[in-house]
Amino acid sequence: MSTFVSYKLIARDIPKAIDRIERQPTVDRETKYYLENIGKVSSIDEFVKDDRLFKYAMKAFGLQDMSYARAFMVKALKEGVTDPDSFANKLTDKRYAEFVSTFNFAKHGDAAMIYNKAQQATTGNYAIQASIDSVDPEIVQAETDYYMSKIADVKSIDDLFADARLYDYALRAYALDPETESPETIRKVLEGGASDPASFANTMEDKRYAALASAFDFAGLGEKATTWVPTQENVVDKYLRQTLEEDAGNSNEGVRLALYFQRKAGDITDWYQVLADKALASVVRTAFGLPESFAKADIDRQVKLFESRMNIEDFANPAKLEKFLTRFTSLHDAANPSTAVSAASILFAQPATIGVSTDLLMAMQQLKSR
Repeated sequence: MSTFVSYKLIARDIPKAIDRIERQPTVDRETKYYLENIGKVSSIDEFVKDDRLFKYAMKAFGLQDMSYARAFMVKALKEGVTDPDSFANKLTDKRYAEFVSTFNFAKHGDAAMIYNKAQQATTGNYAIQASIDSVDPEIVQAETDYYMSKIADVKSIDDLFADARLYDYALRAYALDPETESPETIRKVLEGGASDPASFANTMEDKRYAALASAFDFAGLGEKATTWVPTQENVVDKYLRQTLEEDAGNSNEGVRLALYFQRKAGDITDWYQVLADKALASVVRTAFGLPESFAKADIDRQVKLFESRMNIEDFANPAKLEKFLTRFTSLHDAANPSTAVSAASILFAQPATIGVSTDLLMAMQQLKSR
């Protein structure tokens, strides 16, 4: 079976493929351990000294080969990512900055592993605002206790509006007066979210609305907006996807590379970024029919050639990305005929030839005719 078909068998239903990975005994055991213990970690030393937790986290970001470098990672974690000149930010490989941004001890301290904007950020803001407004500390504590006891049960914008104390607390935390703010405006702010630059909140001159939408991100996180913790849900999702790609690569490296490129494509903004990532660069060179030796050429020369072959913006277009990966998998098989076997077999209990859809058969035929 070709690399393209093996890749498509997985890529056409990533959630299903990840579900199979999640149910593997080893993965299930390590994920349970991680989720049961990560919230108990309150310092960088505790984090790196728990071998299972640390290795799980490193693998989630594709950094498992650096799990031994504890001192290196401690330095990155201590300096954080707020300063553009911090250790992690100065590293060419941006996976380190992403890792540090998720496990952000430098910014969130001992709350780094349980940080949720609707919880920690909002209560912190409320305390600051209450101090500015000279509110009785006892009242502040009482309202905060009520808020923290109830906010995790809020699963929607309607839930937030339904509890007047929660609604008032949320608005006051972002210096918005619930007595004068229009509920219709606040609803539009929350419905539009803050991810899209053109959203209602982001087009408002007053940035307090965007801050509110970012903290209560129902638009982006749905019912998990008040409980979503990057070090938990985000890391587990990354770990499972990383494991999926690795398992596919055990049978066919081309499939692993295609899945990796598919995952990263939406974040690619320039060719230098591609060249900084060995896997991405390998896919591009193969797709453009260039020898591996071309990697030794002058960087600017490589970029100029890539630019002549394809617009970098095309990677954000699903149809053009699919065409690009079809070309990559075809040329990968041509260069590595012995690897054109089923990488999907490791993910699916039944033979990979069973249940192949008509669209895949057609795709196979199209590849043969080229």
